[in-house]
Amino acid sequence: MIFVVLGTHELAFTRLLIEVEALIEENIIKDKVIVQAGHTKFRSDFMDIIPFVSYKQMDEWFNDAHYIISHAGTGSVLTALKKGKTVIAVPRLKKFKEHNDDHQLQLINVLGNEGHIIPCQDINDLKRAVQMAQSFQPKPFKSGKEKLCMILQNFIEQY
Repeated sequence: MIFVVLGTHELAFTRLLIEVEALIEENIIKDKVIVQAGHTKFRSDFMDIIPFVSYKQMDEWFNDAHYIISHAGTGSVLTALKKGKTVIAVPRLKKFKEHNDDHQLQLINVLGNEGHIIPCQDINDLKRAVQMAQSFQPKPFKSGKEKLCMILQNFIEQY
């Protein structure tokens, strides 16, 4: 199963679903596709599209997925990485009215350069990204939370 995650942002991300559906029709994507669509309205005979689901259901789909195709939202991408999943991250872009700015480009550039994800800055590269996902081994992601907590604790103890 392939899990497509669009998050909960109020602006639609139809562009990604159009391309995923095209790859299914081309038989590039052969697995069942489940989409958490949020506010994106889209009808498909090829994908199971659910707007909003419980945290428990999301967690199950993240666990069950062969790989994840996600908008480049921090929560969605990091959830998949913490589970050791291969992630194709596609940024929502301001020029397509999918977001208020282009901050998702920064996330895919950093995580892509570090080998954690397959960045897909151009939707026309999704086919290549899906093909790469078959053999991609993501570099394990380690949160910097412990280090940050230790810095804060040391700071607090000094004062």
